[in-house]
Amino acid sequence: MNAKQTEKKLLRVFGSLPAAQQDTVLAFVEFLAARNPPPEAAVPQTPQPIPRPSGESVVKAIKRLRETYPMLNPDKLLHETSGLMMKHVMNGKPAVETIDELEALFARYYEMHGADE
Repeated sequence: MNAKQTEKKLLRVFGSLPAAQQDTVLAFVEFLAARNPPPEAAVPQTPQPIPRPSGESVVKAIKRLRETYPMLNPDKLLHETSGLMMKHVMNGKPAVETIDELEALFARYYEMHGADE
């Protein structure tokens, strides 16, 4: 029986069951699904370079760098990233300088990430 035929049969049989048994079937299917989670997509272990657009904001730069370095744990970068963001917002540090420092920060963490493995 192919997948389409199996699906039709399953729906037909499921529809013929009383509501209580349908709940039981759903609970069992959810149980089976939880035991067999779908494989996680592999996270690239090398940077995925995204060109830096002109006039980029600091917030967009952070998003771009997180996409460039998907293998890095953002929690480990949070403190330093937020510190640079605060200097930009509160002290008026130019966006270009802040983004340069963010790029250096992410590159440094990537180098340390490779050394940790």
